[in-house]
Amino acid sequence: MEITLSLAGIEDAETIHAMQVCSFAPLLEKYRDTDTSPALQSVGHIRERIEQSATDYYIIRCDDERVGAIRIVRKEQFNRVSPVFVVPKHQGRGIARMTFALIEARYPDVRRWELDTVLQEKGNCRLYESLGYRRFGGEKAINERMTLVFYEKEILR
Repeated sequence: MEITLSLAGIEDAETIHAMQVCSFAPLLEKYRDTDTSPALQSVGHIRERIEQSATDYYIIRCDDERVGAIRIVRKEQFNRVSPVFVVPKHQGRGIARMTFALIEARYPDVRRWELDTVLQEKGNCRLYESLGYRRFGGEKAINERMTLVFYEKEILR
């Protein structure tokens, strides 16, 4: 299995949107987070993000098939991952783990990474913690079903 990343352009917005809706629809149904769910974001919203000067959006490929995406927001003191996703039929194969390794290698000068995830999605929390991310800050209740937790990873070189 070969995982590669390709920098997305505006022409990739519809592809990213379709994969994002597919990836987050099960969470939207489960948690009913109609105010924050990436499954409800428009193609236009994704286009706007791709065009942001401090954003790098990548399409994740597995053996040359598009299977997800990851957005990196470059900040002065750290980089933020928001969002990252792999379409459901390709989940559980280690693709996200390999994607994070590729991203860290692509940004060798970054010393701190941040992201957030759903507290109730224990598999996501375990993945990030196994990659060296640690919870920091508080929690943010989105509704009675769903809470966001915040993670950071310090890289010592």
